[in-house]
Amino acid sequence: MGFKCGIIGLPNVGKSTLFNALTETTSADAANYPFCTIEPNVGNVIVPDKRLDELAKIANSKNIIPTQIQFVDIAGLVKGASKGEGLGNKFLSHIREVDAVIHVLRCFEDTEITHVNEKVNPINDIEIVETELLLADIASLEKQMMNLNKKIRGNDPEQKKLYGLMEILINHLTEGKKADEYPTHNADDYKIIKSLHLLTSKPQLYVCNVSEKDIIDGNNYTTQVINNFSKNNSKVILISSLIESEIAMLNNSDKKEFLGDLGLNETGLAKLIKYGYELLNLITFFTVGPKETRAWTVNKGSTASKAAGKIHSDFEKGFIRAETFSYNEFIQFNGEQGTKDAGRLRIEGSDYIVQDGDIFNFRFNV
Repeated sequence: MGFKCGIIGLPNVGKSTLFNALTETTSADAANYPFCTIEPNVGNVIVPDKRLDELAKIANSKNIIPTQIQFVDIAGLVKGASKGEGLGNKFLSHIREVDAVIHVLRCFEDTEITHVNEKVNPINDIEIVETELLLADIASLEKQMMNLNKKIRGNDPEQKKLYGLMEILINHLTEGKKADEYPTHNADDYKIIKSLHLLTSKPQLYVCNVSEKDIIDGNNYTTQVINNFSKNNSKVILISSLIESEIAMLNNSDKKEFLGDLGLNETGLAKLIKYGYELLNLITFFTVGPKETRAWTVNKGSTASKAAGKIHSDFEKGFIRAETFSYNEFIQFNGEQGTKDAGRLRIEGSDYIVQDGDIFNFRFNV
């Protein structure tokens, strides 16, 4: 599995419609009323990668196995969710389980689709959702601090340090700042914050859901969102869930023509995957052979031994070396043997840092 992204937002902003389009299913009931989605819908989506086809063609592979991304359609949040409004506690717990958050914003007018606050205002929508996430994080920290009181009385230095950091974090959150904005360069503090599973510590992507006519240039709503969130380096992309719904029903050749007619180079799914990889610092490596060509996802900065462990734990435990080819040279020299003949095969050890597009033959002994 590549990674797990939760789709959140207020009710009736197009979350379930987008989820259905992305997963090419109709499993999420996209009805026009709040709390239509109660249990989260989960869908696995193939990550498109043109490199797979090129590699498989050269290696004459029988099978192509892409990596996948998991999308979770989480029910709409409302004001008061952190206090249980609208089944808020249940929904917030679902957000806690994902790796990254896709925040869908309604940036279109449609009198036939009700807005939970009666007026389209994406900036206000963001403030409502993020306030609830902040309040939920504060409540979570306060509860954890209560549980730490006994250990602190026992003079445990590690627990005292944790308690002190939680106090600082609560003050930070109370100022309306998210956990991922906490200014620390201390590796230990960073690990502690990550272990607290705070909702506002998760990387977030804002998706402006627009009508078909606004998919290229956007509108006043999208301009407001971009102007407000480009300051803190947040990613903002435009997607039309209705367009994605139509694309999902087409075959590959028709998809290309349909996108061209709209002036688009790629689908919304491709955008989400690209920015999702950036959010989570993910890269892809490959294994190539006559049986199969396969894509694997690892975190940027992963070592060769960790990459080997993605395939099988025995590969990591008994790691000897990684016979390594770059994608570009593999293509240039027409496969493994040609790349070896050109002297471009690299033998890398367990501490080698994996690069996007690396092709590996792992050698191991268990």
